[in-house]
Amino acid sequence: MMEYRFSETHPMHPIRLELTARLCKDLALFERANLTLAAPPVATDAELAAVHEPRYIAAVREVSANPDIPDEARGLGTEDNPAYAGMHEASARLAGGSLLAADAILGERALHVVNFGGGMHHASASKASGFCIYNDAALAIRRLLDGGVKKVLYIDVDAHHGDGTESIFWDDPRVMTISIHETGMSLFPGTGFANEIGGPNALGTAVNIAVPPRTGDAAWLRAFHAVVPQLAEAFEPEVIVSQHGCDGHRDDDLSNLRLTVDALRQNALDIAELARRLCGGRWIATGGGGYNTASVVPRTWSHLVAVASGKPVPLATPVPRSWRDYVLERYGIRTPESMGDNAELWWRSWEVGYDPADPVDRTVMATRKEIFPLFGLDPWFD
Repeated sequence: MMEYRFSETHPMHPIRLELTARLCKDLALFERANLTLAAPPVATDAELAAVHEPRYIAAVREVSANPDIPDEARGLGTEDNPAYAGMHEASARLAGGSLLAADAILGERALHVVNFGGGMHHASASKASGFCIYNDAALAIRRLLDGGVKKVLYIDVDAHHGDGTESIFWDDPRVMTISIHETGMSLFPGTGFANEIGGPNALGTAVNIAVPPRTGDAAWLRAFHAVVPQLAEAFEPEVIVSQHGCDGHRDDDLSNLRLTVDALRQNALDIAELARRLCGGRWIATGGGGYNTASVVPRTWSHLVAVASGKPVPLATPVPRSWRDYVLERYGIRTPESMGDNAELWWRSWEVGYDPADPVDRTVMATRKEIFPLFGLDPWFD
């Protein structure tokens, strides 16, 4: 999975995968009796074609074989997505990991599956975008549907709008995509507003919560809890697929949100609880964005793995000295000593009232007014 490497200076550097896996190991997460490590296969062209156009797959193969000849019309060989030898195989392996996750759920071999190398949510059916070549989350969702699952809920908490996944299922009433992200007025890809609600055959199944820049833990968690649980219950999914981009962290340079590891961990707990309550626990979690590769991503996704395996790591847990020493010696980076950011995790429940002077509350109300009536819910009181 480390072969998904655009360049040594690209923000999407696979060091974040290496350090996450190493931290999971040093925290003894991989030693847990109920956790199994599985090697991701390279997805076949036929598997990729479940959501991607064959001509696009062929174009990725061509650029992968000849990286000096870009295909910018398809987003290949651009500044965001530089071409490199082996791009197809590396991208298809990330996709293969999420397909393996879907097969494990369908075959009842696992209840929760984490692919923190996945979450490539900007890739659309026919174009690469935003560091994403193949949309592994969409492929997992399609595999679940083809395997007999009637409804899938996709939850995307990346700082950037999950536009690719939304577009693939735009007119499919079997899939609800919910994306909470920094508004497109200030951040790539410039989409994901409240009035983007799905195609004519699937109105209300595209849900967007576009929070303003500098939104912190309390307001972000308030927004999540004011929209997601209510719609999840109304939609009645059989499986949840979630994307856990952690680029909304206050120390990430590619967004303007102000989140902490503590809030991101709490959000993983909230999604796990939704899966337990609504889906018999069936849950696939992927990674996504996250560009503070040493201090933020490994801690956040190690928490995700721990939550998925049923025994969360306390926020006060010391980061293993062996891991911190490795990062300092190998990369020259001093990393936090604790698995948390010592944040004050408290937020106002939506039930205490709507504040029209609060920009986050206005965002939430815009989404609720667009979507809630389509599911028989009251945007003011439900």
